[in-house]
Amino acid sequence: MNKFERLKAELEQTGKGKMKAFGSSMLPILKSGSQLTFEKASEYKIGDIVFCKVKGHYIDAHKIIKMDAHKGYLIANNHGFENGWTRNIYGRVVIGEYQNQIIYEASSRNR
Repeated sequence: MNKFERLKAELEQTGKGKMKAFGSSMLPILKSGSQLTFEKASEYKIGDIVFCKVKGHYIDAHKIIKMDAHKGYLIANNHGFENGWTRNIYGRVVIGEYQNQIIYEASSRNR
């Protein structure tokens, strides 16, 4: 079981999970190596940073930039690259930590 499948299972079973994310696609919001805390939600909104699957590939932490009743959610990184549309969102980032410091926290209105 890889880290994506493990996180997906944790979110399905407990509604919460943690995973480290690597890469520069979400700078400056999230840094490579950030420890992310995810929560499953009953609904997701534009601006949420989510763990999802797009076109058969897991996306560990990209943003919802558009919503459509028929297509679902349009997922993109923080630099404008669009991954594509999905209906498969497993959870959203509520806390991002880097070197034991909180660098991202979802606003309480979005939680």
